[in-house]
Order: sequence, then structure tokens, then C-alpha cells
Amino acid sequence: MGGSVGRVLMMLGIFTSDPDKVSVDSITLFVTLLCACIVIGHLLEENRWMNESISALFIGLGTGVVILLATKGASSRILEFDEELFFIYLLPPIIFNAGFQVKKKQFFRNFMTIMLFGAVGTGISFFIISFGAKEFFETFDMGYFELRDFLAIGAIFSATDSVCTLQVLNQDETPLLYSLVFGEGVVNDATSVVLFNAIQKFDLSDVNSRVVLKFIGNFFSLFITSTLLGVSMGLLSAYIIKKLYFGRHSTDREVALMILMAYLSYIMAELFDLSGILTVFLCGIVMSHYTWYNVTERSRITTKHAFATLSFISETFIFLYVGMDALDIEKWKLVSSSLGKSVGASALLLALVLVGRAAFIFPLSILSNFFKKAQSDKLTFKQQVTVWWAGLMRGAVSMALAYNQFAKSGHTKQPGNATMITCTITVVLSSTVVFGLLTKHLVRLLLLPSDHNRAMVSSEPSSPNSTTLPLLGYGQESEDVEMGRTVPRPPSLLMLLSTPTHTVHYYWRKFDNAFMRPVFGGRGFAEFVLGSPKEGSIH
Repeated sequence: MGGSVGRVLMMLGIFTSDPDKVSVDSITLFVTLLCACIVIGHLLEENRWMNESISALFIGLGTGVVILLATKGASSRILEFDEELFFIYLLPPIIFNAGFQVKKKQFFRNFMTIMLFGAVGTGISFFIISFGAKEFFETFDMGYFELRDFLAIGAIFSATDSVCTLQVLNQDETPLLYSLVFGEGVVNDATSVVLFNAIQKFDLSDVNSRVVLKFIGNFFSLFITSTLLGVSMGLLSAYIIKKLYFGRHSTDREVALMILMAYLSYIMAELFDLSGILTVFLCGIVMSHYTWYNVTERSRITTKHAFATLSFISETFIFLYVGMDALDIEKWKLVSSSLGKSVGASALLLALVLVGRAAFIFPLSILSNFFKKAQSDKLTFKQQVTVWWAGLMRGAVSMALAYNQFAKSGHTKQPGNATMITCTITVVLSSTVVFGLLTKHLVRLLLLPSDHNRAMVSSEPSSPNSTTLPLLGYGQESEDVEMGRTVPRPPSLLMLLSTPTHTVHYYWRKFDNAFMRPVFGGRGFAEFVLGSPKEGSIH
């Protein structure tokens, strides 16, 4: 069978001696598989067990088996993994679209809880996984690892897979949990990458209090600087389009400028060694609040679908490749002599992921509930269990960070490094398949539809209309401000402490209407242009 498959692939030119021919034919086959993933994912859309991420993983695994047979065990991949390919080309559209399409009312309504889970919680999980791995790896005699490696392991396995998580949660059925898991996932990924980058920059041979304080200071500096850069690039795009009135002349230029400015924010963050994930996510939020209202109606529709399409293709590409790379024979040969240790290390890391997430979800949920007055805003124990479970999946970010730390372009000759790569692959596959398959059923079991959820669903439109919501909208209050009705001024500091979301929103809206939107545009402050002059004459 392997010989016949090999002959078929030889006819396609996959295994020729010409490097250019190999590249073109490999890409052709990979694009064909992407099309198959999209078609099969569409057919399985209503399936309770499968989702597009898992179907892409299985297609990747099946393709890897075919290639292994065709090459007689020499390879399982069509393309070579490059972490730069992931971080520079595949990740930006996913994260930007997440910010651009986010339901900002829900996101900022639960902003403090999201930051608790995404930033503080990731730090707790990072320390538990790092020091747990250090203690047990030395017991298992897994080989020589430096302190930097153990800290990198903590950052690698603290990164959740927000892509797969969002595919198994429905924002109309569980808007609160979707908002929490979505927001936490993006902040979590940004925090994990910032932690990982900070680890690479420090000399950890002599750890003392000064080094620890410098590490923490560098972390917060990166976080704040990345935030400012993302907001600045979003505002710059809004100002340019508003002042130059591209919409009166060319929809193509508007769309091109929005896409390029969004990508430029990410590239600039990477250029200055900042967090590109956090930067491009905030740029997406700002652009959806200001820039999107400054373009023509046709440009709005085009950009919304363009960003969503780029994100969708990148997600499918990542899971398809991870499925194929899971069977990479090169790394499994290096760990074949100590396969038991590899399995034990994978089980240990998966257990640490479970414990690390539980260690912050439940305590921080109690803390969050303490400061919430409305009973409907508090997380019940069943909701806490669902949030804990839904965030256990590990995916593309963990894979990319693992390759960055323990391999070069997907290859490694060190048994210890190969063990870490295979452990990462095992954790990613097992967590995505097991937790991904069961999350929908867990939600149905624990969270039956309630009147509160139905009310929230009916009061907030689903994506893609989510980008028409105000940046810090909170229920009907946003519409009150838009229609000129006044909102009672918070009378004291006690009001700020008891209802911080309402109070911050009140002052933000006043500032936004008085200073920001007159300069940068936005809903109600940008001239509505249906299309170009030719489009207008047609209508």
C-alpha cells in the first residue's frame, strides 16, 4: 500500500529533487486539504461531538499516516514547521479578528473578572506548572534542563487554546461564559507570550530578589507599552481615514488601509520586542469602535468578512498542521528508548494544567463574586466548573512556544528537547480532543437555558453585528447617551466602589463624546457614506 501511495504522490511531484517543484506541489496539496477541512467542517457543523478544530486535527492525522506510508516512515508532513510562520503570518489575523468582532458590551462588563483570570490567573498557573515540572522532572530523570527551560514550560502550558474553546461555546446560549472564556483566552495568550519573551531576556543563572523584581517590572512594562501601541495604531487608522475621506473615492483603498494598519500594529510590536498579540487585539477593538464607522457601507461589509475569512483560514491551517506534525517520526525516534518517560511526562504536564487552572479559577471567582452586587453577575459553582473545563485545551500557541524553546524549524537532535516536543504534541492532541468533545455536553448538563440567559440573548445581537456596539456599552445606558438622555451622575466614591462598571462607563462616555469621537470619528460622529460616487448614483 505504501508503495502505491508513494507512486501516486510521485506523480503529483511531491518527492522530486527540484526544491521549487517540491514547494509548489506541497502547497497545492496543503491547500487541497484546507478545502477538504472546510467542506467536512461544514457538514459536521451541527454535530454535537465534532467541531472544525477537531475535524482538522483528524484530517491532519490521517494525512500524516498516508505520508508516512508513502515515504516509508521518513516524514509525516507536507510543509516544515516554522515558528516565525505561525507568529508573523497565522496568529495576527486570528487575534485581530477576535478584537474586531468582540461583543464589547459583554467584554468590558466583565473586564475585571477577565483580567483576574487572564493576567493574575495565568501567573498562578505559570508558577504551579513551572515548579511542578522542576520537582517531578528531576525525580523522573528526564535529562538536563536549566531553570530557563522549566520557566518556559510554565509559559508554554499556561497558554490556553482560545480558538478551539470558542468553537465549543455558543455566545448566544451562554453569553456570560463565552465572554469570560473568550476574554480570558486572549489576555492569557498575551500574558503567556510576554512571560515567555521576558524569560528569554534574563540571565537566570543567579536568581535573587533583584532579578525577580526586574523580571516583574519588565513584564508590566511590556504589557503597558503593548497596550499603548495597539490603541495608538487603532486611533491613527481612524484619524487617517476620517481626514482623507477615502470612502468618497475608493472602497478598495479603505479596505487595504485597514488591513495593512492592523497588520502594521502587530509587526511594530514584534519589531520592538513587545506583545504582538495584545497589541493587535486592542488595535482591533479600537478600529471597530472608531475606524469602522469612518468608511463606506460597502467597506464595512467587506472588512468584516475579510477579517473573519483570514482568521478562519489561519485557524484551519494551524490545526491541520498540528495533526500532521503529531506523527513526525524524527522526534518519536529520539524518545523511543524512553517512551515510558515521555508518556509519564505528558500525563504529569496534563495533570499540572488541570491543577494550575483550578488553582486560580475557583479562588478568583470567589474574589470576583465578592465585589459584584447583582446576583445575576456572579459566577455560580456550575459556571465556574464550566469555565475551568473550557479553558483546559492547549493548542497552536503552546506548540509554537515549544518549538521556539526546544527545536529549530521543527527539528531537534537532543533527546530531552525531543521529549518536550512530543509531550507538547500529546497534551495538545489529548486536551483538544477530550475536552473539546465533552465541553458542549458539559454545558448542556450543567447550564440549562434560563430566563436570564434568554433575556441577555434577546438584548444583544450576535456577531457580526457586534462591531456596532459601543466600546464600553452597558445595556440600555449606551442608547440613553446616544439619544441625548442623561444618566444620573454617580454621587460619591461609594458608587464607584459598588458599581464600578456603570461609573467608569459614565465618565468614559462623557470623555469619548467630548474629545475622542469628534477627532477620530465613530458612531454618530462620522458622516455616513453609502459608497463611492458611482455607487451612490446607482442607488
